[in-house]
Amino acid sequence: MIHFKLNNKTTTAKPGQSLLQVARVNGIDIPAMCFYEGMPHFTSCMICLMKDRQNGKLIPSCSVKPTEGMDIVTDDEEIQEARRKSLELLLSDHVGECEAPCKIACPAHMDIPAMNRLLAEGKIGEALHLVRKDIVLPSVLGRICPAPCEAVCRRKPIDGAVSICLLKRFSGDFGKIEISKKELVSDKRVAVIGAGPAGLSAAFYIRDKGVACTLFDENELAGGMLRTAIPKEKLPHEVLDGEINLIEESGVEFRLSEKIDQEKFLHLQKEFDVVVLAIGENLKLLEGLGIETSEKGIVVDRNSYQSNIPKVFVVGNAFRPSKMAIRSLGQGKDVAESVFQFLTNKEVKGPRQRFNSRFGKLMETEFSEYLKEAISDKRSEPANGISKGFTKAEIIQEATRCLHCDCRKLDSCKLRDYSDEYQADQKKYKYGERKTIRKIDQHSLIIYEPEKCIKCSICVRLTEKHKEKLGLTFIGRGFDVQIAVPFNEGMDRGLEKIAEEVVRACPTGAMAMKEIKIV
Repeated sequence: MIHFKLNNKTTTAKPGQSLLQVARVNGIDIPAMCFYEGMPHFTSCMICLMKDRQNGKLIPSCSVKPTEGMDIVTDDEEIQEARRKSLELLLSDHVGECEAPCKIACPAHMDIPAMNRLLAEGKIGEALHLVRKDIVLPSVLGRICPAPCEAVCRRKPIDGAVSICLLKRFSGDFGKIEISKKELVSDKRVAVIGAGPAGLSAAFYIRDKGVACTLFDENELAGGMLRTAIPKEKLPHEVLDGEINLIEESGVEFRLSEKIDQEKFLHLQKEFDVVVLAIGENLKLLEGLGIETSEKGIVVDRNSYQSNIPKVFVVGNAFRPSKMAIRSLGQGKDVAESVFQFLTNKEVKGPRQRFNSRFGKLMETEFSEYLKEAISDKRSEPANGISKGFTKAEIIQEATRCLHCDCRKLDSCKLRDYSDEYQADQKKYKYGERKTIRKIDQHSLIIYEPEKCIKCSICVRLTEKHKEKLGLTFIGRGFDVQIAVPFNEGMDRGLEKIAEEVVRACPTGAMAMKEIKIV
C-alpha cells in the first residue's frame, strides 16, 4: 500500500491506482471527461487537475499515480481557474447548441423540440403534459401569442418556420390529461392577487409544488386582459374558461369578486406566508404600503421577482409592462420557484440559469445537414383556415418539419455540466470562423456530430477493447484531427456491436441515440 496525504488527510492507495481513482474512493468528486473506468487513461481534457503541494505543480489526476509521501490537494482557486481554462479551450472548438433557439426565445422556456417530436408521433396527450410543465394555458397562447419562438426557428430561412403556436394550440385543444391535486408538502400558504395570465400561471405552479395557494381577483370571472382585451373571435371564452377550470381542478382556491384594498392587502400579508402581486399596471393599491416603486413599476429583483418586502413577490405588468401574455405566463412559472425557495428557507434566486452553448446563425451550406432529420415539406397553413387550426394529420406533418436543433444529451453532457459548474466563458478563446456543422447519419441507432467531439478517445478505446472489426480511430493531424471509421467506411461498419455503450460513454452530445427519451 502507498501512503500519502490527500487534502491534508493521510490515505492509502493500491499499486496501479491513479490519483483520480483514489479520490473517488474517498468520496471526493473530481471532474473528468477523457477518463473511463476500466480502460487505459488518455490524458486530453485536463479537467481532472490536482496540485502537488511539494512542488506546486498541477497534475492530471487520471494519469498520475500516487507515490509514497505525496501531498495532494484536489481543489483550490488555482485548480478551479485551471479547470475553467481547460473547459474554455474545449468550448472554443465546440460547435453545438445545448438548447434550441426556439426554446431560448420562448419567455416560458418551453421545450418546443420535445413537443414537436411527441406530436410527430401522434402522442397528443403526452405533448400536452410536456407543454403544461411550462405553459399552463396552451390553447389560449396558441391563439394569441406573437410567437417569438418562430422568429428564431432554424427552419425559417430555409422554407418557413415550424408552426409552433398552432402545434401548441392543437396539444391544448385535443390532448387528454389527468388532472390531480398534488399532495401538500407543508402547512405554508400563498396568496396570489390578480387572476390575469401572470396570476393564473403563478397560482398553478405554486400549487403544483405542493403548496396551498389562493387566487384573489376583484372581477367576477378570472382571466384579466385575456377576457376583456381580446376579441372573442380570436379567443373564444369557452377556450379560456376550459383552461382556467383545469387550474382550479389542480387545487388552486379561487376567490373572485373580492376587491383587494390597502387594508385587505395588509391583512393578507399577515394571513399568508407569501403574497404574489399580479395586479397589472394598477399600482394605486401599493401607495403607503412600503413597497418600493419607480416610474417603470414596482422595483423587484429581476431574477427572483422578490420586492423590498421579502414575503412579497411581483410578476406581470406591475413589474415589467408588456403586451405579450406569454411573458407574463413565464414570469408566473418562474416566481413559483422563487416562492418555493423562500418557503423552504433557501437562497431566493429564482430558476437556475444553466450554461448554454451557442454557435450563432446556421450557414446556408449547413441547411442540408439539418434537413437530414426532417421532412422536406414547406411550412403549410391549416386547410380549413387558421380559426379551425390543424387537423391531426396536418399536425403530424408540420411537427415532422422540426430540425431537431436541441442537443440529444441535454441533461447528460459533461461538457455542459462542468462548464456550468466552473462558469466557463465559451467565447474566451474563440478564433476565426467556426467549423461547418455535420450530422453523420450512417447508423440505424445513433447519429454522430463531429463538431461536438472533444477528441477524448473513449469511443476509440472502447471499440479496441471490444474488438470491433473496424472500430473508430483518429484521422488527420493537429487541429484537423477527427474521430472516424478507418478506410472511409460508414459508422454502421465501425460500430457493429457496441454502439449504445459508446453513446453512454461519450461525454458530450457528439455520439447520441437517434431516439431520445422525453421526461
